[in-house]
Amino acid sequence: MNITNHQYRLVQRPMGLPKRSDWNYTQETLRDPGDGEVAVQVLYLSLDPAMRGWMNEGKSYIPPVGIDEVMRAVGVGRVIESKNPALAVGDMVSGAFGVQEYAVVRAGEVTKIDTRIAPLTAFLGTLGMAGMTAYFGLLDIGKPEAGQTVVVSGAAGAVGMVVGQLAKIRGCRVVGIAGGADKCRYLTEELGFDGAVDYKNEDVKKGLRQHCPKGIDIYFDNVGGDILDDALTQIRRGARIVICGAISQYNNTTPVKGPSNYLSLLVNRASMTGMVVFDYADRFAQAVAEMAGLMASGKLKSREDVVEGIETFPETLLKLFKGENTGKLVLKVAD
Repeated sequence: MNITNHQYRLVQRPMGLPKRSDWNYTQETLRDPGDGEVAVQVLYLSLDPAMRGWMNEGKSYIPPVGIDEVMRAVGVGRVIESKNPALAVGDMVSGAFGVQEYAVVRAGEVTKIDTRIAPLTAFLGTLGMAGMTAYFGLLDIGKPEAGQTVVVSGAAGAVGMVVGQLAKIRGCRVVGIAGGADKCRYLTEELGFDGAVDYKNEDVKKGLRQHCPKGIDIYFDNVGGDILDDALTQIRRGARIVICGAISQYNNTTPVKGPSNYLSLLVNRASMTGMVVFDYADRFAQAVAEMAGLMASGKLKSREDVVEGIETFPETLLKLFKGENTGKLVLKVAD
C-alpha cells in the first residue's frame, strides 16, 4: 500500500480546556499489515468527555496518552487489507483506532459489526461505549425497579439519553438534567422523560424538588460539581448514586470539587459507586443484542451529532465541554 495517513498526536498536556497547539497534525505513510493484522480506513470517530482525562498524567483506570502518541479514540471503519482469515476486505469493524485516517491493528483488537441492524454511527453511540456505559451503570449498579424515580445529569448526551430511556422501559419515573430549553424539550417530547431541569436557566435544587416530590431513588451522574451536590440533597433512603463522569470538573486548573453534601449518604443509608465500562467487556455482546432489539422495535432511540472533517478535531472536541452537542458527538473522517 502507498497511503498517506493523517494523524493528531499529543505534544503537551493541556492546562484547562484543550487547544489546537496541544496536538500536532502529522502525516506518514501507512505501513503494511503483518501476520494477524488488518489495515482499517477510519470512517467515524467517537468524541467522548473521557478523552480529556486520557490526556492527563497520573494514575487512572487506563494509562494516559503518551507525548507524541496518536490521540486515543474509538472508531468504526472498513477493512482495506487483511492478513487474518477472520476478517475480509470490506468488513466493517470497531476498535480503538485513534484520531487518524487509517489504522493497522491486530484482528483480535477489533469487533466486526453488522450494519444491517443499525446505522454505522450507532455503534459509537447507543450500541457502542456510551450505550454500554448506560446499560451496565444503570442496571448493574443502579438496579432500577418499576415505580422508582431516576434522575440523570448530562441527560441529552450520549450516555444520559440511553440511561433515561432504559429506565423508562423498566417502568421508572425519569427526570433529566440538561442545558437549554431545546435539550429539555428533546428529553420530554422525543425521548419520553417525565420531566427535565434546565441547569442553565433554573435552580437545579428547586427543579429537582418540583419534579421529584418523593425524592430520588437512583441518580446517574455524568457531570459532578454543584449538580451532584444538589442531587444529594434530594435522595431517598437506600438510594444508589452511579458515578459515571464529572464533565464539569475535567478542565479545572484548581482541585476537583468534591461533594460537600456526602453525609446525605449516611443519613439515607445510600451508596455512591464509580463505574468504568471496560469492566463489563465480557458482557458487551449481550447488551448490544438486547439494545439492538429495542432499537428495532422503536422502544430505544439513538441520536448522533455528526461533524465532518478530521482536521476539525481540536475544535469539535470542545463542543462536549461547552454543552453544544445533543446525543453522541461523532467526527466523520471519510465516506
